[in-house]
Amino acid sequence: MEEKRNLAGIVRAVCISKERGVKKHPVKEGYFIAGFGIEGDAHGGKWHRQVSLLSYDKIKAFNEQGANVADGAFGENLVAEGIDFRSLPVGTRLYAGEAVLEMTQVGKECHSHCAIYQRMGECIMPREGVFAQVVKGGRIRPGDGLQAELPAVGRPFTAAVVTVSDTGARGERVDESGPEAKKMLEAAGYRVVETMVLPDGRKQLAAQLVRLADGRQVDLIVTSGGTGFSRRDQTPEATMEVAERVAPGIAEFIRMKSMEVTERAMLSRGVAVIRKGTLIVNLPGSPKAVQESLGFILGFLGHGLEVLRGSVSECGRQGG
Repeated sequence: MEEKRNLAGIVRAVCISKERGVKKHPVKEGYFIAGFGIEGDAHGGKWHRQVSLLSYDKIKAFNEQGANVADGAFGENLVAEGIDFRSLPVGTRLYAGEAVLEMTQVGKECHSHCAIYQRMGECIMPREGVFAQVVKGGRIRPGDGLQAELPAVGRPFTAAVVTVSDTGARGERVDESGPEAKKMLEAAGYRVVETMVLPDGRKQLAAQLVRLADGRQVDLIVTSGGTGFSRRDQTPEATMEVAERVAPGIAEFIRMKSMEVTERAMLSRGVAVIRKGTLIVNLPGSPKAVQESLGFILGFLGHGLEVLRGSVSECGRQGG
């Protein structure tokens, strides 16, 4: 059953730019293309950040500090009044004009400080901006009403798969572990929204785990590789660095069941943790080990993820 559209606002500006890295400019209307973005906008494409949005109230407050920025100055496509986009969860559907958008990311990492940051000492887009994909195409004009529909409670779980491998990241080895995890997750009903291959090490992995958990708000992140004794094996350390709580039983169960296959499983240092509403689970690096390890736990994760979502409550142990 769909959630009630209980948040309403109005579109103040539609902005586009033909090149990336420059300010966008307001247009009389935008033609939104399903699965792409806005016609004529350089950020359109088959990815999850097709349209960027900012709340008018956030821009107004920033301008009251002396910023004096015009619509599109932050690189935003849509400016709307009456809705605080930053407070909405990923998966929220936005209805404006003829088009329907679905939020895919909250906030973003600032790779280079823009002119606004240089002048003001901050930029609100990395903190307040959100991103969306175009689900249904059509025209949106300034003055159109905008309604927000919160995600349905029973929606499929979302997941991301991260393979950690120096040779894989350099293109010297074909990643088989990540595709195996993706195949198993999709067969279990998960919607895998991102896959990637990263080099071994701590810093880059930790940054991606934060982005996937905080920005994309996926329910589950599965990592493969980097759990051994090599000095480059830093996956557990990166995972613990971003953890807010630990879920030790998951990693313990994987090791226990894996030791029934090979006693070398005791050497795996994988961990399982929680960050906000995301569960992060480390798996070993080989396709066979991924298949076995994920197979051990996949049937039991659903209840924990539902609890993280707040859609079910914890239940006490029966008897005893």
